[in-house]
Amino acid sequence: MNALVATNRNFRLAARLLGLDARIEKSLVIPLREIKVECTIPKDDGSLMSFVGFRIQHDNARGPMKGGIRYHPEVDPDEVNALAQLMTWKTAVADIPYGGAKGGIGCDPSELSASELERLTRVFTQKIHDVIGANLDVPAPDMGTNSQTMAWIMDEYSKFHGHSPAVVTGKPVDLNGSLGREAATGRGLLYATEALLAEHGKLIKDLTFVIQGFGNVGSWVARLIHEKGGKIIAVSDVTRALRNREGIDIPALLKHIDATGKLSGFDGADSFDASELLTHECDVLIPCALGGVLNRDIAENVRAKFIIEGANHPTDPEADEIFARKGVIVLPDIYANSGGVTVSYFEWVQNIQGFMWEEEKVNQELKRYMKKAFIDIKDMCKSHNCNLRMGAFTLGVNRVARATLLRGWGA
Repeated sequence: MNALVATNRNFRLAARLLGLDARIEKSLVIPLREIKVECTIPKDDGSLMSFVGFRIQHDNARGPMKGGIRYHPEVDPDEVNALAQLMTWKTAVADIPYGGAKGGIGCDPSELSASELERLTRVFTQKIHDVIGANLDVPAPDMGTNSQTMAWIMDEYSKFHGHSPAVVTGKPVDLNGSLGREAATGRGLLYATEALLAEHGKLIKDLTFVIQGFGNVGSWVARLIHEKGGKIIAVSDVTRALRNREGIDIPALLKHIDATGKLSGFDGADSFDASELLTHECDVLIPCALGGVLNRDIAENVRAKFIIEGANHPTDPEADEIFARKGVIVLPDIYANSGGVTVSYFEWVQNIQGFMWEEEKVNQELKRYMKKAFIDIKDMCKSHNCNLRMGAFTLGVNRVARATLLRGWGA
């Protein structure tokens, strides 16, 4: 199912449970602003190339809008729209003072040199600098972008507005970035997993895990689960899937990836067909790759007891219904992977204050926010007799609706 259709479906279900007025329901689903720009740059060989960039700003009732910028060949307005809306609900679930936004450029970063990527980033920033800012819209890294991309955006934006470190988050630590930001999404997943398992009387050290995707999020959550004694029996990336029923030596695998850049060639696990990974036998499945991977056909064969959504929108609504019938418990993306945006909030706070935190404080605050959000979601589940996804959606939508009404909606 299309990501925007699925997101709107979940929103409408939450609105129905909350009994929202039809007028405010319609208002909340429509983006505040949609921006589309052409970015033309000279290539290293002197020829010109053009790309299309997007920024969808969904809602600012609770504060400045917040969301990543991705560089990917398949950046699509509908997908960006869905992800911007998800950011609105995600920041509300985490109870951080932001709204939602998302952006991207339709390009393949692997086919561009570092200087071409820098020129593209700076031109994109020039086109949108008047609609982003510390009190307007605060971008962050996403697929195909990183801390260097954020450094270029900050520098280009600062040419127009003066030194502005709080315009983006996910910056290098040496350029006003926050300690703990690199591991934040993975660490948030760990805290979310611990909260869910504790609800069911289980511990990480007693369970087996399968992780799809071994980029930043997947590799960090693997490292942290391994440190807690969890047995990770299968992992995958875009090139290969590996398994070891006795548990993969994650530190050794990470050393191998540092040396080679890929999973293949690691001798501590056996290769197998990556299409079998999501249905591999395990206690906990953590999808950390692209959206839409858990569809109706896959869901029927999933053998995990718990699914922790590290990716955005990995589960189609039809799959959700199948999981509910099978008794599989799904911890939704708008809560489970909110560690990244929560620590981005901490970075923004540090930049505004001009006072940087120790990493221990960052991690302590992240754990506190993740634990509180889980308690809030469970309260909504009890109030509305619903599953965790609807508990999270009703929590987020209700907070945004209340802020909208308090600000004088319709005046």
